[in-house]
Order: sequence, then structure tokens, then C-alpha cells
Amino acid sequence: MTSTFEQHLFEQRIQVPAHKTEQIVISLPGKYHIELTGPGARAEIVGQFMVKDREVCNIEIYIFHKSGHTSAQTTLKGVAYDFGQLRFFGRIVIEPGCPDTQSFLEERILLLSDHAKAEAVPELEILSDDVKCSHAASMSRIPEEHLFYLQSRGLQRKVAEDAIVAGFLNFPAGDEDV
Repeated sequence: MTSTFEQHLFEQRIQVPAHKTEQIVISLPGKYHIELTGPGARAEIVGQFMVKDREVCNIEIYIFHKSGHTSAQTTLKGVAYDFGQLRFFGRIVIEPGCPDTQSFLEERILLLSDHAKAEAVPELEILSDDVKCSHAASMSRIPEEHLFYLQSRGLQRKVAEDAIVAGFLNFPAGDEDV
């Protein structure tokens, strides 16, 4: 796809060796290559992004299971305001001869403007047997009934929206710097 989503400012390669658990926080737009290289390697990958005005954020994550008995849990969440553009692309690759591998990729995007654009593209490439691998992606707006409920409890619309965004991104209320 050729669009304004095509920008990469950052690239990082991370290896997770045998019998090690890595908690990986994705905080910058760019490309990430995560390799689980030995039995017992485990990666917990999270990323939270917000775009406003005309910001563009493109995240690409490639998770390579190069050994059996590995696992990865990946969760990306994003919020797009104004004319912001947000793209999540994730690919899980389970190489041949990697049994008892588990990997899950979740991409969730909340759109807060009619002009905001977003794309969530999860992919699986499974080249081995005896694996558990799945993905999920969603894009949505805040349902009006959720805002109405909070407004009926005395919150202003903007405060209600900010509270929902904070909950979606798992931020403590007031810390989302929206």
C-alpha cells in the first residue's frame, strides 16, 4: 500500500533467548523484529499510541518463532483524533520445526474523528504443526450510549470521552495527556 502511512523513523531488532521472558514496550513509530530463538523464550509485547492533528504513526511488528516451545502475546492499542493517521501491521511467523508454539496478536484502534484514518493488518504465517496462533483486530468509535451514560452521571462530554480513552489505553484517569 502506498499512502502517507509509509514512514519509518525507527527500526529495532530484539532477540529473546531460551528460557527468558522479555517484556517489550513499543513506544515509537517504526519497524520491530522480535525473534524467539530458543525453547522457553517468551515475549510480552505492548504498544499504546495516540495521533492528533495531522500526525502519522506507522507501526510494523514481525514476531519470528525460530524454536519450538516459545510464546508471544502482542497487544497494540491506538487512538486517532482530528486528521491523525494510525497504521498497525503485525505478522507472526512460526518457522518449520517449531512445535508447541503459542502466539497471539491483538490490534485495537479507537477513532475519535470523522477525518481520522486507521488501518489494522494482522497476519499469520504458520509453517509448523502443533501450534496455537491467532490474531484479532478492531476499529471503532466510542458508542454514543457510553458517552450518554457518563454525561447522565454529571460528566461533561470531553471529560467522559477522556475517561473512556484512558480506560481503553489502560492509563490512570487524567494521565492520558489528550
